[in-house]
Amino acid sequence: MPSARPSPAARNRFDFHSHTFLTDGTSSATDMWREADVLGHRALAITDHVALEDPAPLLERLRQEAKAWENEALQTLVGVEVTMVHPRKIPDVVRAARRAGAEVVIVHGETPANPVPPGTNRVVVELNDVDVLAHPGFITVEEAELAKAHDVVLEVTARRLHIVANGHVVRTALEVGNDLIVDSDAHATDELVTFEAARTVARGAGVPDAMLARVLTETPRRLLRRCGKP
Repeated sequence: MPSARPSPAARNRFDFHSHTFLTDGTSSATDMWREADVLGHRALAITDHVALEDPAPLLERLRQEAKAWENEALQTLVGVEVTMVHPRKIPDVVRAARRAGAEVVIVHGETPANPVPPGTNRVVVELNDVDVLAHPGFITVEEAELAKAHDVVLEVTARRLHIVANGHVVRTALEVGNDLIVDSDAHATDELVTFEAARTVARGAGVPDAMLARVLTETPRRLLRRCGKP
């Protein structure tokens, strides 16, 4: 028999970064949200990749699927991950996504696992309309300070492809007091991570035990409110 769905009080996992088969994932948004519901997520954002194309059709498709979750305990967020865009074009893509109704906007940071255009991190942390800089790699102290000033949250990733720089991200963020969250960057239902798994990722990356509640709960709750969710 299927396990009982977690009660609202037990929902303590927030994830602002995941993908579907509409871009490079293998599961539908409906399946991703269903699995997140079973795992006890409070919120899961679908942030499929966009570049210079019109983001409106993608976002509308996701909004249609999100309607099934209205008035449910799981909060669905519909957004984008701006990916592999030349830095000078990133502000235009972010604005286009917001105009098209993106509830959350993240940007694919300078992870050492991909040849991301140099200067991506710097442009993103200077913007006021990006929620999360995903897997920012070897971000500098100056870039982290700018991220803090412009309220851009830095991501600690659970995705094995990008995890190599997590320790550096945490050390740099702690040095300047920047906010951190743990995201899955899941491309399939079996890549979503539980609260306990996210806690392990955070601790393994060097987040002190005294700061785990801030990283896993307090900052995600604030970000969820900023995205227009209760």
